[in-house]
Amino acid sequence: MPRDPLIGIVGKPSSGKSTTLNSLTDAGAAVGAFPFTTIEPNQATGYLQVECACSRFGKEDLCKPNYGWCSKGKRHIPIKLLDVAGLVPGAHSGRGLGNKFLDDLRHADALIHVVDVSGTTDAEGKNTRGYDPLNDIEWLQDEIRLWVEGNLKKRWGSIVRKHTATKSSIVDTLQAQFGGYGSHAPMIQKALDRLKGLPPLEKWDDEWITQVVKSFMMEKFPTVLALNKIDHPDADKNVSKIMLKYPDTKAVLTSAVTEVFLRKLKKQGFILYEEGTEFVDTFEDEPDKLKPLDDKILNRIENIRDLVLYRFGSTGVVQVLQAATDILGLIPVYTVKNIQTFTGGNGTNVFRDCFLVKRGTPVGKVARYIMGGEVTIASIETVGGVRVSEESLVEPGKNDILGFKIAPRSA
Repeated sequence: MPRDPLIGIVGKPSSGKSTTLNSLTDAGAAVGAFPFTTIEPNQATGYLQVECACSRFGKEDLCKPNYGWCSKGKRHIPIKLLDVAGLVPGAHSGRGLGNKFLDDLRHADALIHVVDVSGTTDAEGKNTRGYDPLNDIEWLQDEIRLWVEGNLKKRWGSIVRKHTATKSSIVDTLQAQFGGYGSHAPMIQKALDRLKGLPPLEKWDDEWITQVVKSFMMEKFPTVLALNKIDHPDADKNVSKIMLKYPDTKAVLTSAVTEVFLRKLKKQGFILYEEGTEFVDTFEDEPDKLKPLDDKILNRIENIRDLVLYRFGSTGVVQVLQAATDILGLIPVYTVKNIQTFTGGNGTNVFRDCFLVKRGTPVGKVARYIMGGEVTIASIETVGGVRVSEESLVEPGKNDILGFKIAPRSA
């Protein structure tokens, strides 16, 4: 059975990585039990915000998820996050916590790279002025490339000899080398398809090896840039430089410290705040619901509105996790026992269970992932009781609400 998706959070010291992780996990949220069997010490549970299926049918008041929570049609789905520590220049050669950093990295399905765009911290995370954050993006990619490339090159002679002797395909040979990074044959094939004019493996020189590794990295380590500290005066020019240099890389503007601050005030009953939006109400807006704030905090909220919320539309924290799941092609799929009422059987609560599944997955594969590989599926139904074949594909808004009927075991 496939494992749960895992999003790695990386960033140099003082980039705001820990604050970003805290804002994504929202550890104080009142939620149900976690769906994961184990959480490693350097893992945490984040909450992905999506439009819940309950809002399609006007059943928001009846939506009570088994895991996470749903508020006014906004579903918060648990997802595993990995705190990847030890990011410093030279990590590939073991500097700092380099070996742990790279070992952790290989478990991640996608990365969120938290980049300090204020230019006030250097490569080591020490205070400075005028630092170019482009350097941080480039050396992260370099560290990963040098790690993978170094492991490949030190065995290259024997790899070529075995490849030639066994008459293996390039995909099979590379899978034998890249399997430790969590690769699979279709991933490697996709990486090779991106390269034009690729010669036979035994004729690859250092430049071709580098190109193959770079293409593999794009498949294995898809990355979202969390351009953090956007309220700093120098952030604009640095963001522009990054966007120009990396136009094809998904980037989200964030202010993690603002998100943490607003959520804290919300929990204490001082503000109404809808995560992922620019809306913040204070005592002046809702005197019957909120506690009054002192002038210092009120002024800070006004600054947050002007410098972050009204300008960018949100703190970006909700959007950065959405972007990470988007590049993995993950969509929510809701499984119900009663396809007519969307309940779990007895009771009135709807859409109790939700799973993140790669779009385009056959519904039969989804059924076995959820129900267990040993079961025999008698039938699969979607909205309206319409039967669908096991080969039908899940897509946003199509075959994403499913009911399974299991065939009885033979004696």
